[in-house]
Amino acid sequence: MATEESESTESTVVQVYQTVTPPYRGRSNEEMNLVGYLLIGGLLILLIPLGPFLLAFWLLSKVWDAVGQRGDSD
Repeated sequence: MATEESESTESTVVQVYQTVTPPYRGRSNEEMNLVGYLLIGGLLILLIPLGPFLLAFWLLSKVWDAVGQRGDSD
């Protein structure tokens, strides 16, 4: 019994692929990285000038909610 357990833990499974194409080796995709960087850059160019307006809108909505909740509790 002990020899069967030691044999099962020591054995390794090797999977063999039968294919005619060479295996795919992953590589960095610089072209798509560039596209992603350009998209993020464009969004930042748009959002940085709009940031103060978005912040003001968010703050006003929080104040509006707080005032509305205070009026409901009366």
